[in-house]
Amino acid sequence: MSDSKPAGQFFDAAIGLLRRVQDEEAGTIEAAGLLLADTVASGGRLFAFGAGHSSLAAQDVVYRAGGLALMNLLAVPGAVGVDVMPATLGSALERVDGLASVVLDCSPARAGDTLVIISLSGRNALPVEMALHARDLGLKVIGVTSVAYATETTSRHHSGTYLKDHCDIVLDSKIATGDAELTLDTIPAPFAPASTVVTSAILQAVMATAAASLADRGIEPPLLRSGNVDGGHEWNGQVFEKYGERIFYRH
Repeated sequence: MSDSKPAGQFFDAAIGLLRRVQDEEAGTIEAAGLLLADTVASGGRLFAFGAGHSSLAAQDVVYRAGGLALMNLLAVPGAVGVDVMPATLGSALERVDGLASVVLDCSPARAGDTLVIISLSGRNALPVEMALHARDLGLKVIGVTSVAYATETTSRHHSGTYLKDHCDIVLDSKIATGDAELTLDTIPAPFAPASTVVTSAILQAVMATAAASLADRGIEPPLLRSGNVDGGHEWNGQVFEKYGERIFYRH
């Protein structure tokens, strides 16, 4: 039911986007989950990368209760979240050529692993180069982006391409260009972004698919439990011991 108040309007918009993703991206979400399961089953490792606010969704699937223990954050110094000063430095680093290749070459990622790259616009040099170099290194790449940006903005990568052009699987978040769901006559700019809500939901749907797929193959998915429930730390300790060589956020 529609609500005339801004809070209700935002919930309506977010729910509408989630329903659209559920309907239109079901096949690609399934494919992404199966790819993660394939990677785990074959002994590979999992990585997630996002810059700026896109990093929030990447961090949400790393060291997460109910999540896959093998998902590691691939961090680019200065570009993870808004923890640098000034905050605009992070945005500037997204446009620097060569940075992604250096980070990947210095990371533990290798052929046979899978990298999830989250970039709402998919237009900046950092995510495009990350996808290009990852595939050159033999990684599989899952991109989470808004495909609309590719038709409504100009690429900032020298190739003129976008993240979506260099992925094995593309998950379209359906977010409109500008990432703001509401407008009011009394406010000069659009407001209320929904990309974090939608992107995080997409990735959790992918993780759920991966866990179920592993179980269907007779493989117990390496899931973490909350440290705030009895026995949680002990459970996680066993997972870390078993999969320690494929988990990098503990070193």
